[in-house]
Amino acid sequence: MKGRAIKLREAHKAGSPAFCSVAWAPGGQHVVTACAAEVAILIHDAAAVSAAGGGGRSSGSAAAAALTTIRLHKEGVTAVALAPGPGGSLASCSIDHSVKFYSFPDGTFQSNVARFTLPIRSLAFNKKGTLLAAAGDDDGIKLIATIDNTISKVLKGHKGSVTGLAFDPLNDYLASVDSFGTVMFWDLCLGSEARTLKRVAPTFGSDHSVKNALCWSPDGQTLAVPGLRNNVLMYDRDTGEEVFMLKGEHEQPVCSLCWSPNGRYLATAGLDRQVLVWDVKSRQDIERHKFDEKICSLAWKPEDNAIVLIDVMGKFGIWESVVPSTMKSPTEGAPDLNKTKAPLFDDDDEEEKPSTSAGWEDEADESLGDSAAFNHKRLRRKATFDDLNGESEDVDMIHETESRKRMKDRHKDNKEGAKKAIDDSATSGRLVTARMQAAFQPGSTPSHPGKRNFLAYNMLGSITTIENEGHSHVEVDFHDTGRGPRVPSMSDYFGFTMAALNESGSVFANPCKGDNNMSTLMYRPFSSWAGNSEWSMRFEGEEVKSVALGAGWVAAVTSSNFLRIFTEGGLQMHIISVSGPVVTAAGHGDQLAIVTHASDCLPSGDQVLDVKVFNISEGAQSMSGRLVLTPSSQLSWFGFSETGLLSSYDSKGILRVFSSQFGGSWLPVFSSTKARKSEDESHWVVGLDANNIFCIICKSPESCPQVMPKPVLTILELSFPLASSDLGANSLENEFMTKKLHLSQIQKKIEEVALLGLDTTAFEDEAFNTEAALDRCILRLISTCCNGDKLVRATELAKLLTLEKSMKGALTLVTRLKLPILQEKFSSLLEERMLNDARVGAVCSNATSTNYPPAFHPTQPAKIVQNGNNSEASPMATPNPFARRSSAAVSKKAEVEQPKDVKDNNAKVSPAVTPLAKIPKKNDNSEGKAKRERDVIADQVGSKTKSSEDGNNQAEPQRPLNPFAKSSSSKEQSSSLLDSIKKMKVESEKADKANVKKVKV
Repeated sequence: MKGRAIKLREAHKAGSPAFCSVAWAPGGQHVVTACAAEVAILIHDAAAVSAAGGGGRSSGSAAAAALTTIRLHKEGVTAVALAPGPGGSLASCSIDHSVKFYSFPDGTFQSNVARFTLPIRSLAFNKKGTLLAAAGDDDGIKLIATIDNTISKVLKGHKGSVTGLAFDPLNDYLASVDSFGTVMFWDLCLGSEARTLKRVAPTFGSDHSVKNALCWSPDGQTLAVPGLRNNVLMYDRDTGEEVFMLKGEHEQPVCSLCWSPNGRYLATAGLDRQVLVWDVKSRQDIERHKFDEKICSLAWKPEDNAIVLIDVMGKFGIWESVVPSTMKSPTEGAPDLNKTKAPLFDDDDEEEKPSTSAGWEDEADESLGDSAAFNHKRLRRKATFDDLNGESEDVDMIHETESRKRMKDRHKDNKEGAKKAIDDSATSGRLVTARMQAAFQPGSTPSHPGKRNFLAYNMLGSITTIENEGHSHVEVDFHDTGRGPRVPSMSDYFGFTMAALNESGSVFANPCKGDNNMSTLMYRPFSSWAGNSEWSMRFEGEEVKSVALGAGWVAAVTSSNFLRIFTEGGLQMHIISVSGPVVTAAGHGDQLAIVTHASDCLPSGDQVLDVKVFNISEGAQSMSGRLVLTPSSQLSWFGFSETGLLSSYDSKGILRVFSSQFGGSWLPVFSSTKARKSEDESHWVVGLDANNIFCIICKSPESCPQVMPKPVLTILELSFPLASSDLGANSLENEFMTKKLHLSQIQKKIEEVALLGLDTTAFEDEAFNTEAALDRCILRLISTCCNGDKLVRATELAKLLTLEKSMKGALTLVTRLKLPILQEKFSSLLEERMLNDARVGAVCSNATSTNYPPAFHPTQPAKIVQNGNNSEASPMATPNPFARRSSAAVSKKAEVEQPKDVKDNNAKVSPAVTPLAKIPKKNDNSEGKAKRERDVIADQVGSKTKSSEDGNNQAEPQRPLNPFAKSSSSKEQSSSLLDSIKKMKVESEKADKANVKKVKV
């Protein structure tokens, strides 16, 4: 319907379009206007403005008729705000980077509140006027306490200029919107970000005559934000979830909006120069008016049926009788949030609880001023607003009052007291307030009309799709272009939204689209000996939520909580029920991992997720447990590392891997916050290996990569989120943690391969090399500790050394640094190490004399070999966790190091430090005998032998089988390492003579 003509009067001489602002005084008797094109702030008499606009007079200048004119800013005024309540202050901000306070309505200057380094664009007071929020082109929103004009908090998170601010009437949240269209909810109790809605509002580029705005409903339950499609979106205060939208006659984006006092109506102004008034209950516009210029700011009069508005040229006016008299008044039933709160858990509330069902909740939802009981409110969805009925206004008002009463009980001004009082009652409501994470596909990106998006992106390649004339065009590309022939593109008539990719082929799936379009699963192999190897499956009554690929199998998890497993040829092998709605799935070889919801979200909003790992070839479940996430985060990526390690990455930027340590634990191995070079960087994970993470760096406001231009893969080292060390050796400590994790993975792999009866030589060599690298890192840490006078820590690190040669290197280091205390400590550790190695040799010698079959060795020697670094007093004590290698690795270490190390130690370390005696070389016959004995030992423990070389790169005769075994009787106890070596020398000479006699005979 067409409204009557509204005449505007010139208040400011803009000259060219500029942003102008307007605001009502709390009592509705005055109107304040300002313009970014001039420094004046005008305070008008509202009655005079109404008379001039509604009496049919010619629209003239209102500047001369203003009650008060303030000219204290040096540049244009970008926003004004009035503190609620009588005697409230007037605040203004400007391009000159300042915020000023004035008394109202006389306009007397009070103080300069804050200075910024860039222009300020927006101001907002909270409901009580105790807090002022100011923001603009600067980095951060400043919260200013009006009692003493101090900055109490700076909220940082926006990447663009903040153009709109709004405190919710309950004073729990501050909402803000920036020039990129990103909306953020800030928790005022915690002083931190509560949730972010990226790119939901329009962007106006360099046009500063209009800006993004947002506005809370009077009851504080809904936030209105201009949408991207010339509409208005309504978001829930507790979840940030879009509950409904207003879509009507706006031909261009909305740039300003305001609520009626009771929240039943909403006024919106758009770039199309129209102002529409909406009945939120019916979601229809009931009044509209088109102006000569864009309306950049408007405000609803408190306790009245009128709107004040101002255009980009500085002309303003009052629109009287906005809502027709035949409809409900915009002031009827307005919430009074300042009213005295009713006591918690009173009798009236108990009587109302049984009635909080669909019988009247739909009525309570009819008006955004109506707030249903907290624990039922979250059960609303978009469809609820479609089921609004037309019951009497009296019933609507009764339920409105009842719901407001409960709402007030939950939101007392004293936060600490209120939280304690309502903890039990709010918990059940908040269990369903946080939205459970929807299913997603790892490596996929959101779809945008007319643009390609990734269905899958991993370490092997990518799958992209773009919609084109009723169907989609799908392409598969590999990072290694020399891998083989290019995979032909595919025309997709199903509308696939998820995919997975491995070396053998690709799988696609689409959700249901209406009753006639069933969900479809399709598998396409890259090569096959058969002609028609592609296959598809259709599902009735359920839809695919996530897909995964592995070695010879295809998996799909559906909305019926079914895990369906197929062979590569399309044979349906298994159907398994999972415990909850699926979040995502990933495959690697025989391993299939799925993540499901274990329950509703926690009261804090945290997701509760379970993860299970299945071995498809064995038909077994190898792992089941809780998936760990950072508080207030969601799962962003999930999969396996190149070495088969289960991994996850959450929205807070923490990458975790699952380790068998401590009975199975999630270890944080990367922090995006610490790795990024600037605050606008984020890491989009692609995969990881033993030492690095492969990711794509995205710049704000983008959080995921675009298909074109082709994204660049970045390789970053894994870095544990370590605390700042007092030694300043974080890089070394991170390397230590990484090597230690890698070693534990190899040791676990050796155990698994050995159980299968397969050859473990390659893994043992890798474990030996990793131990050597770990020891080198520990030695550097010991050097750092010595330089930093952290001697206790240096001793602890020395105990973690695995190889005897490394222990001697540590002893040489502290000798050169002239640290006699550490010399003594390290000498004792080395002596214990060599005695334990002697015990290992003794046990192995005894094993050779026992005729056990190769596959039936006693278990005790194996344990002693693993505990080869234990103390002298207790051979079966707790083993060094960094020396747990297989017996073959220990045998290799003994053969490689003992002769050369003892020789080197005598040459470099004085006898006063390391009491070692020189061991004479053996002749060729003794060498051959010793070698045969070592071969027997190696066969017993399942390892190959390795020869050692002397310092001149010539073969050195090997020592006979460890002679310590002959001296370890119960009658002869070794008083010291020196005595043991002397006895070894005598026995070795006897053995040489015996060999010479045999040769003569």
